[in-house]
Amino acid sequence: MERDGEAKIYHEFFRSRYHHSFIAVDPSLGPLVLSVCLEEEENKLRVILRMKECSLHGTFSLSLFTNMPSAVELAKRLCDKVTVPKFDVVSYLKAPVLITAFDEHRVSSNFKFGVLYQKEGQFTEEDILSNNEESEKFRDFLSILGDTIQLQGFTGFRGGLDVCHGQTGNEAVFTSFNGREIIFHVATKLPYTEADPQQLQRKRHIGNDIVALVYQEGQTPFLCDVIKSHFLHCFVVVRRVQREQEAGGVAYQVSVTAREDVPPFGPVIPDPPLFTDSLQLREFLLAKLINAEISCYKAEQFNRLELRTRSSLLESLHNELFTRSRCMMGDPSVAVAPPSESTRGPSEGSGGFIENFKRAIRVRSHSFETLGVPRKNAGNSSQKPKVDKDAESDSSGTTELKDQASPQEEI
Repeated sequence: MERDGEAKIYHEFFRSRYHHSFIAVDPSLGPLVLSVCLEEEENKLRVILRMKECSLHGTFSLSLFTNMPSAVELAKRLCDKVTVPKFDVVSYLKAPVLITAFDEHRVSSNFKFGVLYQKEGQFTEEDILSNNEESEKFRDFLSILGDTIQLQGFTGFRGGLDVCHGQTGNEAVFTSFNGREIIFHVATKLPYTEADPQQLQRKRHIGNDIVALVYQEGQTPFLCDVIKSHFLHCFVVVRRVQREQEAGGVAYQVSVTAREDVPPFGPVIPDPPLFTDSLQLREFLLAKLINAEISCYKAEQFNRLELRTRSSLLESLHNELFTRSRCMMGDPSVAVAPPSESTRGPSEGSGGFIENFKRAIRVRSHSFETLGVPRKNAGNSSQKPKVDKDAESDSSGTTELKDQASPQEEI
């Protein structure tokens, strides 16, 4: 599976070693947070420079310097746009906790995915979302993904489903995979409203997922623009194929379609795209779904929102490190709220970086739920699905484009 390699660098290389962090406000770049670690056994310096748009990481051999370089010199080696004359030292003892929270704010151990059930002859969103009966073959497929759990009293990751009052149905499909908890919003298990052809109770959850899985019965193609959503950026389509007995019996055919601005992601779909082993199919689908969501966040719509969140968090981190360090140095002009006041909102005083961090994440989550981005017309390339020209006649109606290893680090 793929991961954000940048996010874990500080935790992996700095937290367990002696290191220093520095802060500054650049006239053009804004808040800067620099961390420097001396790796004596390899005679090198490891450096991270955090800016509003990104974090830069590098290692430098000590042989490059006559004397130990300053924070400014190291920052300029990573980014030549840095113009500050000096950095302030961070002396707050709990700074590593705050810095780690910032670096890893994009890392999630929980995922939620939609699951749509498409029967033969169903071409519209209304048809697909109105399915109530689950065939035995569909239930077999759900059992490959995970366990069917009762929502009432469920204590694992619930992905927005109600575990107290049954307002989002009684069951869901849940699994754990490589240390991650995954819940599936299965359309047929979400509440059905007889008088609502749009099935908004179901659309409310699946339409706000980033990636959805489509299980097909029959030969009806799935078109990615059938499900109208600002958020769904990728569909993984699975169809059960009955082969000759000597060829192995039941197999599952997999294809993928995504919006054009979603970067490619692995694992690569095999050729032919058929799975006969349920365990291999499960491993492939869960890795593919997780990697799909990671790549979707790099699409234009989500990337803009991420940059706003990052900018807000970095400014909050800088201010907190500055205030706490000045307080620790005995500066009487700096007042820091005691821990008992750390839950106050911004209008009631300083809530601390952790509270600001939580607030920014809540704002980002709220933005994902309510982001009113005008739907672009079909002629706009950013909304067009990726389609492999050699596979346009595929009966499933979807395929994989540029399905190669992502430039992200893999584990």
